[in-house]
Amino acid sequence: MSRLEVEGIGVAARDGTRLLTDVSLVAEAGSCTCVIGPNGAGKTSLLRAVAGVVNHSGAVLIDGVELASLARRERARRVAMVAQRPTLPEGMATLDYVLLGRTAHLPRFGAPGPRDRAAALEVLDRLGAAALADRRLTTLSGGELGRVAVARGLAQRAGVLLLDEPTSALDVGAQLEVCELVAQLRAGGDVTIVATLHDLALVTRLADRVHLLDGGRLVASGDPAAVLAGAPAARAYGVSLDLLDDGRDGWAVVARR
Repeated sequence: MSRLEVEGIGVAARDGTRLLTDVSLVAEAGSCTCVIGPNGAGKTSLLRAVAGVVNHSGAVLIDGVELASLARRERARRVAMVAQRPTLPEGMATLDYVLLGRTAHLPRFGAPGPRDRAAALEVLDRLGAAALADRRLTTLSGGELGRVAVARGLAQRAGVLLLDEPTSALDVGAQLEVCELVAQLRAGGDVTIVATLHDLALVTRLADRVHLLDGGRLVASGDPAAVLAGAPAARAYGVSLDLLDDGRDGWAVVARR
């Protein structure tokens, strides 16, 4: 696990539209940090900037090391990202897909060896997905695919894991399965998680700290309940948010005009 620092990040679209402006935040080692905000707030742009897959101003540091100073493969050993809609090669077996996460640890033009295979199987087993190893990706359910995508990210053995809307487009059962997985990773404390989420009730259950984006700017940070109940969240979402204790270490979030 690693400590992530984001300092003054700015991102612009090709046409010059500002997607993020001067965003700074910290994700402590072993924590689960959630980034929230309405559609178009800049959440995915922030994760892509941290992962180094989009041009940006400002700095991203892990354990005090600026990622821009590292080669691409070394950066991939420190940060792994699970996209909202990951590319799933047709016909590929689950284990082979998870092995793609080992690329940053292979010699140039090298192929995965026994140690990489063992690492991939260990991650699948840890996530309760060992039985899926020989299954084709196209045969998996939404929840199973969510686990497999996270397994590929964990196989990178990076200290920071970025999850972009891990419950997006999943049915209720699959959402619950993926959220239980995130809770399991959070409890393990051996990886620093930064996730974007739309379901605010899940945020209260999973996050140690929340950062609220609105219009590409960071407008609030802090304890999940405090941020959601605050005026910046009401302005960002255009509704007042009432939090009710759900009796399960979280809150039910009720929106009202």
